[in-house]
Amino acid sequence: MTERIPCIREGCPNTILPATAARTGGYCMPCKQEMEREAHQRYIEANRRDVDLYEGITDPVEILKIMHTRQDHDPLIRYVAYEHSKEQVYLSLSTEQQALMIDYAMQLIRTGDDDTGKDILVYLVCYHDTSLSTQIPVLLEHEIYYPVILYKSASTQVRDQLLQRVNTDDENRNNLLLMLAYIGDEVVVRQFQQWMQSPPRWADQLHVAPEQYTTEAGWELTNEGQRRDLFIIPSYSLYKVKENEGADDTSIGNSITMLLTSTDICEWCGSQLTTLIDLDVRHPALQDVAWKSERLQVQTCVSCSCYGVVYMEMDSAGEPCWSAHNVMPMGADDLDQDDNVQLAPDAGRQFRIATAPRHAFHASEWAMEPSTSQIGGHPGWVQDADYPNCPCCSSRMRVVGQLDWSEVEEYGDGMYYMFICEPCQMTAVSYQQS
Repeated sequence: MTERIPCIREGCPNTILPATAARTGGYCMPCKQEMEREAHQRYIEANRRDVDLYEGITDPVEILKIMHTRQDHDPLIRYVAYEHSKEQVYLSLSTEQQALMIDYAMQLIRTGDDDTGKDILVYLVCYHDTSLSTQIPVLLEHEIYYPVILYKSASTQVRDQLLQRVNTDDENRNNLLLMLAYIGDEVVVRQFQQWMQSPPRWADQLHVAPEQYTTEAGWELTNEGQRRDLFIIPSYSLYKVKENEGADDTSIGNSITMLLTSTDICEWCGSQLTTLIDLDVRHPALQDVAWKSERLQVQTCVSCSCYGVVYMEMDSAGEPCWSAHNVMPMGADDLDQDDNVQLAPDAGRQFRIATAPRHAFHASEWAMEPSTSQIGGHPGWVQDADYPNCPCCSSRMRVVGQLDWSEVEEYGDGMYYMFICEPCQMTAVSYQQS
């Protein structure tokens, strides 16, 4: 048997055949490969250059075109990020510039780049509430049925077309029902009411009753057949300030405080409860909310909310307290208190509430770039729309806000949704993640 010799790399315990040593200069193959990787990385670091695709460009339309263009990966190129986010650039668009972006998106769709074209249209619809009534027939022609929010501004002609088609198009019926729900005008409401009273022949092919599709668009049918919106308006962003913008201030202002650790205890896991928001009811975001206390406080156990809905009631002093209606969900009893979320003392002081409202559907697409945390506005469901029923009156609770946990913790994930039942003066919190 040929005697093996040690690898000459310091600290390497491997031995190799003399023939291998002759080919590698005395190194084992793992060391040889690692040295080649290190040499390649040194070459990249020594020769990498910064490329600013935005240099000299001030037109936001051209800037957005660059943002939406996928660049080929080249290890020797480091692309310089634009100084503003995609959301900020979109919000800066004038009406004329929005029209140019629509034209660009439709051009991409016509030439086969549906994904980029749809992305652009969704940004415009969410950030500017842009009407796509002129473009929707082309989208249907190209069999683009998703995202369904694009059909929110469909014409009466398209609405009537969809109402007829939903009876015959088995393959796309789910999306067609969602499109109609987003249109949501009086004709659509009457149609969903008829389906509720007399289910269509295709209702048994669905996972839920036809009238349940309306919740994805943020509304429901009452027992009287009327439309009832399930979110409040207007919408105000909850955003995290940068370090140089006073993130370490001792107060967040008089209207709102966030992420306060309570002295009250979760009756399921024993950890301290967290007040996600504490908002003055006189704030414009709550102009549509009937609340008996001076402040709306939404409290929960941030750990147990991941397993099921946590309800809180208002006591005689107007403070939240653990509801007797809470039912421990499966899995919550296995929680180890030592693993519960421990928020940084200044977590809440890093947040502010915007001074101006934004469009109601601004953060309705959770996978988009924006600061999705908000008070008011259509929720950005990570999964399906899921409005909890009030345990006192059985009515669906309205969503009052949402908090993106990735904004709270460095490795945080998922969305906390906050709900209210005004007649019963109850709040609820649920959670979804991808």
